[in-house]
Amino acid sequence: MPNRILPREGFTGDFVGSVLGKTVFSPVKTLLAVLLFQYAPPNAPYLPQKRDGVLNWLRIAFALGLVSRVNSWLGRRAINRGTSDKYDWPREVIVVSGGSNGIGKHLVLMLSERAKSKIAILDVIAPDYTLPAGVKYFKCDITSSEAIAAAAAEIRTAFGGDPTILINNAGIIYARPILENSDREIQKMFEVNTLAQYKLLREFLPSLIKRNHGTVITVASQGGNCTTPGMTAYCASKAASINLHEGLTSELVTRYNAPRVRTVLVTPAYAKTFVTRDMIPEDSFLSPLLEPETVAEAVVNQLLKGQSGYVGVSATANWFTFNLRSMPIWIQTSLRDRLDRTVQAPEKKHAWVSRDE
Repeated sequence: MPNRILPREGFTGDFVGSVLGKTVFSPVKTLLAVLLFQYAPPNAPYLPQKRDGVLNWLRIAFALGLVSRVNSWLGRRAINRGTSDKYDWPREVIVVSGGSNGIGKHLVLMLSERAKSKIAILDVIAPDYTLPAGVKYFKCDITSSEAIAAAAAEIRTAFGGDPTILINNAGIIYARPILENSDREIQKMFEVNTLAQYKLLREFLPSLIKRNHGTVITVASQGGNCTTPGMTAYCASKAASINLHEGLTSELVTRYNAPRVRTVLVTPAYAKTFVTRDMIPEDSFLSPLLEPETVAEAVVNQLLKGQSGYVGVSATANWFTFNLRSMPIWIQTSLRDRLDRTVQAPEKKHAWVSRDE
């Protein structure tokens, strides 16, 4: 992993939030600061003699940081069902749908380097990069149950066993208003973004349940939490995949008695991939235009923990979209209307779009 101070996207809300989380809202650091200001001699150098105001702010920061840490711990414990599991990464078999380019490409490359796992790429187009050792490409139309079954049989033969990690990453978008999307475009978005995930689960989930071991990662979108005008059908398909993830997470425990099968939901903001070819994606302090490596890195970091989780990238924008429905209606409406400006046809092809469909 490269050493860097700023993220790939530069100085953003995520960077500021990360710094604050590691300093001002770190309970350990703020507690030490409280003790220092409280008990240091009045004439201690480099410390103000009148400290009441600073102490009050430090106590507030400590309380907020502590509540946040406890809340995060409770969330992790709940979603992981109070159980742990071990992964032998070189022996795990990972399936990545849509792994030939974009975010999927970087998922494959990072997992190959960091986990040394066996990786199967499912895609209708061949990878646009040289495959590392242990990575194989299987041409597959993931909207077809028959094609998935055939590819799965090839994977089991090639890697000597059932996959243990399924990354539902493949996605497609036709960014147009409701009346401008054709029937075929709408159907294809739901086939790839939603129905294919069900079909892949039906093929690979039974072996995970049987072993009570493995991970399912659902790559959705912040559009699934917050519908953007001009791409309503796409957002609806991603909302459906979020619901799939939530239902799967509960059914693994309540219906299938497989609490160690992990589930991870990923909701990226706009990224520099083929998906954003038809729009001028937002690129701001709160919602930066993401490099595909940034999304892939966040997914890989979570997967290698061997824990269930929720990965929102960027975290700042994700906070707003995730909590949108708890906000007053006038705020919800204003935010959705504001997002309309991002779905405008670009005057020329974006530099990060290397192919046409």
